[in-house]
Amino acid sequence: MFKKFFAAVLLIVTFVVTGCGGGQSGDKPAENPDAKKSANKLVIYTSMKESLIGGIVEGFKAKYPDIDVDWQSAGAGKIMAKLEAERQSGHLMADIIWTSEVPDFYQMKNDGLLEQYTPAGFDEILNPFDDYDGSFTAARLGTLGIVINTEKITTPPENWETIATDAAYKNSFGIADPALSGTAFMSIALLEKQFGWDYIVRLHDNGATKSKGSGRVVDDTADGVLNACLGVDYITAVKIDKGSPLKMIYPKELLMVPSPVAIFKDADHKDAAKKFVDYLMTQEAQQKVAEAGTVPVRRDVTLPEKYNLPKPENALANGIKVNYSEVLANKDETIRKFSNLFK
Repeated sequence: MFKKFFAAVLLIVTFVVTGCGGGQSGDKPAENPDAKKSANKLVIYTSMKESLIGGIVEGFKAKYPDIDVDWQSAGAGKIMAKLEAERQSGHLMADIIWTSEVPDFYQMKNDGLLEQYTPAGFDEILNPFDDYDGSFTAARLGTLGIVINTEKITTPPENWETIATDAAYKNSFGIADPALSGTAFMSIALLEKQFGWDYIVRLHDNGATKSKGSGRVVDDTADGVLNACLGVDYITAVKIDKGSPLKMIYPKELLMVPSPVAIFKDADHKDAAKKFVDYLMTQEAQQKVAEAGTVPVRRDVTLPEKYNLPKPENALANGIKVNYSEVLANKDETIRKFSNLFK
């Protein structure tokens, strides 16, 4: 998972950073270990977009106003590359990681990087991991579906096969690059598990294209560049809220991708990190998860009707099942095959 060929300088330069409010410094990214060790600091690396992580952090800061939160957002691939660069330098800057590429968490666990911590209220949430040991905890049950531009597609697809064969999707269906996006990688792994690699080949043969990221592919669909895409629930919800002509279609074979959160074993601000993970599992925080347009891990949360989200228990029950250890073992090969196919 951690590739030695990543050059530290290149990784840090290419890492996309987004800050949130919370301190007089403007929450600029921590620049050195000494700065990071300042009192009441918390550093989060996440692949969650601002529409989701922003509200969560605001709620946390309202509860713990003395903790200065610095969150940095990028695709899962870039986050892991940055972590490897920091690891090579001898010091991880982050206290918490929250992404949607589940195999990465198994790799970090195997590498001894993660603190075992079972958050308060764990017995009240839905846990998708049969081998749970506290190394990481699902903070949402993210879903992906077929996002259509309703001005381009007037008849919603009946199933996954439709987009691999129907002329309406010929040369106009987008998939985010699984080398950069954790949700995209997991969606490819789930589709391959359910339908075989031949299905991915048929998507390609029907003109499906690779996009740079999960946000970009939804943007292109909203703008009419694409007729449809494989889209993430809450990213699509943001565009719908802004009036884009989009609709999320969920075939019966549901793509459910848990988003784990974990604390680093060598975190400089472990107490603050534990408080954040505890908060993330509360009804208050999980309501914010639902209002952002994605599936929470609690049943006692109201789902906004406008997003047509599956209930948490249904997402867990109907999601395509995979063995995450096997997915991890095959990750490099899956990305290689996809990259070679979608050149």
